[in-house]
Amino acid sequence: MMTAFFWLLALFMLLLSLSVRPMGAWLAPLATEQLPARWQTLDAALLRLAGIRPRPMNWRDYALALLVFSLLGAVLLYALQRLQGSLPFNPQGLGAVEAGSAFNTAISFVSNTNWQGYAGETTMSYLTQMLGLAVQNFLSAASGIAVAFALMRGFARRESADLGNFWVDVLRISVYVLLPLSLLLALVLVSLGVVQTLDPALTVHPLAGGTQTLALGPVASQEAIKLLGTNGGGFFNANSAHPFENPGELSNLLQMLAIFLIPAGLCHAFGRVVGDRRQGWALYLAMSVLFVLAACAVALFEAQGNPRLTALGADGLMGNLEGKDLRFGMAGSSLFAAVTTAASCGAVNAMHDSFTPLGGMVPMWLMQLGEVVFGGVGSGLYGMLVFALLAVFVAGLMVGRTPEYLGKKIEAFEMKMVALVILVTPMLVLLGAALAVVSPAGLAGLANGGAHGFSEILYALSSAANNNGSAFAGLSANTPFYNGLLGGVMWLGRFAVIVPVLALAGSLAAKKTLPPSLGSMPTHGGLFIGLLIGSVLLVGALTYLPALALGPVVEHLTLWQ
Repeated sequence: MMTAFFWLLALFMLLLSLSVRPMGAWLAPLATEQLPARWQTLDAALLRLAGIRPRPMNWRDYALALLVFSLLGAVLLYALQRLQGSLPFNPQGLGAVEAGSAFNTAISFVSNTNWQGYAGETTMSYLTQMLGLAVQNFLSAASGIAVAFALMRGFARRESADLGNFWVDVLRISVYVLLPLSLLLALVLVSLGVVQTLDPALTVHPLAGGTQTLALGPVASQEAIKLLGTNGGGFFNANSAHPFENPGELSNLLQMLAIFLIPAGLCHAFGRVVGDRRQGWALYLAMSVLFVLAACAVALFEAQGNPRLTALGADGLMGNLEGKDLRFGMAGSSLFAAVTTAASCGAVNAMHDSFTPLGGMVPMWLMQLGEVVFGGVGSGLYGMLVFALLAVFVAGLMVGRTPEYLGKKIEAFEMKMVALVILVTPMLVLLGAALAVVSPAGLAGLANGGAHGFSEILYALSSAANNNGSAFAGLSANTPFYNGLLGGVMWLGRFAVIVPVLALAGSLAAKKTLPPSLGSMPTHGGLFIGLLIGSVLLVGALTYLPALALGPVVEHLTLWQ
């Protein structure tokens, strides 16, 4: 069982590592705004068609454009859900989505969270799925990558206020990266059996007798961008455990690779943009070490099985198979759980609520780290770069030097922005969880009491604040309390991080770039990679260990006592 997992993990990391260089080479020209000559004619035509004038923006203009764009997207998506009953492409005959759920969903998809408190096939019309949810999957992903590009330019540019143009970046990322990759992946998924149709539901006659209704829809097109954009969610309520979304082992592997494809490539693109590819490889190696350790931990805990099920006659040698699809087994489910929570992608092929206590704790902790272990498209890179600044600051304190990273001095303003980025999500998670456990409305959503119930609440807030979207589904979250609480947490978890990151980019771009000296700390070697990994783990441990001790750890001790 563990042997199968290790072979699958090795294959996954090999294929991912082979994709890093070509993906980085594809993304870097967009970040440097130096498009290849063969793209320039098309690019000029697209900018004219969209009415975009590519004027430079400082960080405030860039942030304002992003916030306005996202707010308008949320309003339009909310309106589409409320009006879907009177709009076309609604073969299910569905009515308006309830106001609280529509609000939560609009915030969820605009913030790249894709938290779903509803069953997709029985709630959203085909038009809402395509024009609303799938479109926001593109735009929220493009916005995250655009912020990463702005931070790259902050490190690469000298004494400049120019971070690029948000509207240009979103258009180019959508047209040159997300759209072609999504088309290709959608075609591959269709060839493997993923559904793509506008036909209504299909009624079939099973061998056991009677009739059964099979929900259909334009699934492959939405599946492709939900994975490549690390959006998550699912066309169907069963998500990537549904055979119409994830037909078999090959599609399962491709979906995991699609989730990490752009976040891993952005590391290499960063190295190209700053003129030292070793910097990008250092970030990639740090992320890879953290991911491999976490994935192995999930598999090890799940391989131990559940003693209560074993006592009832379950085969303990098969590990914990509760809540898992037998097509993927323990190996495919454990790796998928680590991938989807390391990235800010809520796609799941197993029920995380049914994992062993510590097996479920690891995915929760991966989110709580800020989802910087590859993370979401764009958000993973800028999150890890924030931790890189923290690491060089700590190193500078140790030796009594002004810290610097890539020739940029890290001073008081930069560290204030770093502190804001690192502290925002823990504050949202812990304060939100505290509010839920002391509120009758929060406790009313629990299907389980005790430590596991607390884990369900903690997981939900961790997922919302870190823009993941997966859930311990024992929590009934489609209520006025949770729709409002999680909606606010998702919005702040996204944009209260992005604004300080853009302020950081603006400050760095305005600085001079100092040449390396004998006292400069190399930020591409093993020592720095170790310091970076230590900084991520230390912040995660100090912030969340008390809360985790009240939930998964207590439940584990109770289960195995």
